[in-house]
This record gives sequence, structure tokens and C-alpha cells, in this order.
Amino acid sequence: MTTRTPSPNHAGRHLLGLRTVAAFEAAKGLIVLAAGSGLLLLVHRDVQVYAERLVAHLNLDPASRYPRIFIRAAANASPLYLRLLALGAFVYSTLRFVEAVGLWRARRWAEWLGVGTGVIYMPFEALALVRHPGLEPLVALLANVAIVLYLGLRLHAGSRARDAAERSARGA
Repeated sequence: MTTRTPSPNHAGRHLLGLRTVAAFEAAKGLIVLAAGSGLLLLVHRDVQVYAERLVAHLNLDPASRYPRIFIRAAANASPLYLRLLALGAFVYSTLRFVEAVGLWRARRWAEWLGVGTGVIYMPFEALALVRHPGLEPLVALLANVAIVLYLGLRLHAGSRARDAAERSARGA
């Protein structure tokens, strides 16, 4: 039995796919890191004032449910709470950056990490879509499903290739 060597074009497409996912994960990490840094800027400020300004700037009704929850949470935000949120954002973004670098370098562990973290988010994204149907939760869910399927198929193909190589090594 002969093993087929992938063409350079085939390998290049897979590398492009991995690097696209890596760039997406890095972008998520940058957004969360920026948000966490913004929280640190608010540590010794009146967070409620900033929340009220943001609600007004977005032309939201401060008496409606979500803006009211947001303003109330801002009013109760202590410096320790803001620092803990910023730390959580730093940890999350670090995980996204580690995954992005691993995917960029086509590391198998990063593919597993991408599948694992993607599967964790799917039920929450599906629930968000059911509770608040719209384009944003739909796009988030579809992007996550596409990434998990792509990485999962890569992992499956890699397992099959290793199994074939082991069989041919035993037979030789």
C-alpha cells in the first residue's frame, strides 16, 4: 500500500486555514486584553459616571433592564473587583495568544486546545441565540462551529495518517 504525499498546494491550504484560525484567536485575545486594560484605568474612578455616560452615548434608556443592570453593576464595582476582572481578562487573553501561536506553528496540542475551548462555548452561544435571536449570536455560533469542525477534521485526518504510518512500519 502506498501513502500519498500531499501536494504543496494542499499543504498550503491547510496552513492558510490554521493561520486564519490563529489570527482570529489572536484578535479575540487582543480585544479582551484591551477591555481588561480599560478596566484597570477605571480602578480609582467613579465607574458609575462612566457607565451612565456610555449608556447615554449609545442612546439607551437607562431605565430599561440591561442598561439598568449595567449601571447598577458599575455602581457596585470596587477597585478589587475591577482588578480581578482585569486579571481574568489577562488570563483569558494569554490562553488565546498561546493557542494562536500554537496554531500558527501547526502544533497538534493547539488544535486540541481550539476544539476543547470551542466546544465549551457552543452551549452558551446556542442559548444566547435562542434567548435573543439575531445576527450577532448566530455569527458567533457559526464561526465557533466552523472552527471546531475544521480543527476536529484536521485532528481526525492526522490520527488516520499516523495509524497508516504505524501499520506500514509494522508491516515493513
